[in-house]
Amino acid sequence: MPENIITIDGRQLEFEPEETILEVARRNGIFIPTLCHIKGARPTGACRICVVAVEGARALLPACATPAAPKMVVHTHSPSVIEARRTIIALLLQSGNHNCAIATNRSQDWTSFQQQVADYDQSEDLCPAHSACNLQAYAYKYQVDTTGFVRAKTDYPMEMASPLIIRDFSRCILCGRCVEACNTIQVNNAIAHGFRGARAKIVAMGNDNLQRSDCVFCGECIQACPVAALVETKSRYKIRPWEARHVRTTCHYCGVGCQLDLHIKDDKIMKVTGVEDARPNQGRLCVKGRFGYDFVQSPDRLT
Repeated sequence: MPENIITIDGRQLEFEPEETILEVARRNGIFIPTLCHIKGARPTGACRICVVAVEGARALLPACATPAAPKMVVHTHSPSVIEARRTIIALLLQSGNHNCAIATNRSQDWTSFQQQVADYDQSEDLCPAHSACNLQAYAYKYQVDTTGFVRAKTDYPMEMASPLIIRDFSRCILCGRCVEACNTIQVNNAIAHGFRGARAKIVAMGNDNLQRSDCVFCGECIQACPVAALVETKSRYKIRPWEARHVRTTCHYCGVGCQLDLHIKDDKIMKVTGVEDARPNQGRLCVKGRFGYDFVQSPDRLT
């Protein structure tokens, strides 16, 4: 029998050297939720929502940052794990302006609550990431109740200096995905973690806006953001995820051949994202590929 065997939820699984519990679990179809983990970057363990119970450990451990070890026995959905995840999600919901209706839930009747949210979906002040937000999805999945948790005061103004990217610090959960996407994946080094405690936020150079920073506006941070702290200016409130028809195509700007997903509504391109795990770009795009699609619908275009 191979020495590199780990037991996850009763299944004995082989693992490769330096693999984490999360990587082994995902490779074998075992679900562990994450908010801060991003493929291709170092694990930060910032959100702690991926905590699991390891037999013999004194506390719950983050699956994204804990290496798999021989004879390790892991439980991904034990009562203590579920309770910890619910608490973490509730704290995140109350950490900012997450007005997806779910943050105000006070009822254990989730059927009635979901009907109320369905009615609220048409509200103009709804979060722009509604139904495409990982935090919201996990709150539904784990039936999180925020009763007893105090909503944090967020006085950061929305940054709209850039014509391409809106930064809403009131919705940021400080997961750090945008920082890893910018610095590790795209290697632009335009943003970083700044300040401490209640004043902590993601900052550009000199704590200035993106327009006056080293940002190249590739938009990788938008694609990485699991909530609505970073959104595309042009498509904001113009298209909801369930309204989009997706068409895969190849970027025409250069010879690299990056793969794109066109988000189409009413036969118009409303948004462009990179196709994750597709060669050659693996989901990554430049400023032209992500934002340079207006010419397709230009009335001056020759047909």
